[in-house]
Amino acid sequence: MTHDSSASTPQSRTDQRRAADPDAPGPQAHEIEANPKTAPDPASNAEKDPSDWVSGDEPMTGAQASYLKTLSEEAGTEAYRSDLTKAEASLLIDELKDARQNKR
Repeated sequence: MTHDSSASTPQSRTDQRRAADPDAPGPQAHEIEANPKTAPDPASNAEKDPSDWVSGDEPMTGAQASYLKTLSEEAGTEAYRSDLTKAEASLLIDELKDARQNKR
């Protein structure tokens, strides 16, 4: 019994499966680009200036209000205002977090 070594390599077996199954992923399947939402460079999609937010002019969220109240109390300031927009609240939260970090 002769054994054809070219038919037993991983690549040749993959090619045989592709030939037998028209729905099998093509050779380019391993070349798919990384998902931008999970890419290792978070600056590409995670940080956006609040002034550029589409919803930045909407009232702040409940979560923002709660966090802002907590940070204001910790900082001993009257930074919390109920009329803040999402963008304003986000900037104020960042400022209070930075101030808290600098105290430590």
